[in-house]
Amino acid sequence: MREAITGVILAGGQGRRMGGVDKGLQDLDGRPLVQWVLDRLAPQVDTVLINANRNPARYAELGCAVLPDSIPGFAGPLAGLHAALSQAATPLLLTVPCDSPFLPGDLVRRLHAALAAEDAELAVARTGDQVQRAFCLARREVLGKLETFLASGERKVGLWHASLKLAEVAFDDEADAFRNINTREDLADCAKRPAPP
Repeated sequence: MREAITGVILAGGQGRRMGGVDKGLQDLDGRPLVQWVLDRLAPQVDTVLINANRNPARYAELGCAVLPDSIPGFAGPLAGLHAALSQAATPLLLTVPCDSPFLPGDLVRRLHAALAAEDAELAVARTGDQVQRAFCLARREVLGKLETFLASGERKVGLWHASLKLAEVAFDDEADAFRNINTREDLADCAKRPAPP
C-alpha cells in the first residue's frame, strides 16, 4: 500500500497570456478547466486542495479546501506548493496545474513508483527533453528546504528542483496528456479535440 497523497491543483497564477483572467475558471466544453483537472486527479489521490489567489468562493464550490499563497505578489508555482505543503496532513503531496485538463490517469502511480525506487525527495514528469515541472510528487519533508529557497528571493522551479534528490519519470507515451492551455487560441483548439480516455 502506498502512503497517503494530497493532490493540489495550482490555480494561483495571473493568467497573463490569457489576458489576465482566472485561467482555472475558463470554460472548456461546458465545464471550467479546474473541473476537468479535478475529475482526472481526484481518483488518484486521497484528498484534493486548490491553490487559488482569486475567486476562492467559486473554487470552493467544487468541494475542495482552497488555499491562497502565503507569499505575496503572485510568486509562482513554488508559492502554491509552499502553501499546500504547509497545510497538507499527508506524507506526500502532488501538484498539477489548473490548465492541463487531460492529465494522465496513471500520473500518481508512475511518479510514486519512481519516488520510492530512487528514494527521491521529489519525482517530476518528463516528456521528451521537456521536464513538466508543475507535475510533481514531493515528500512533505522538503518544506523546510523550500522555505529557505523562497526566503532567499528565488522563484525558479528548475533551480529548486536541482537542489533536491530528484527522480524524472518519462511520460513519452502520454505526451499529449500534458498539453496545457495558456491562451484563448489554445482553449478554442482544445475544444475541437476529443478528450483522452
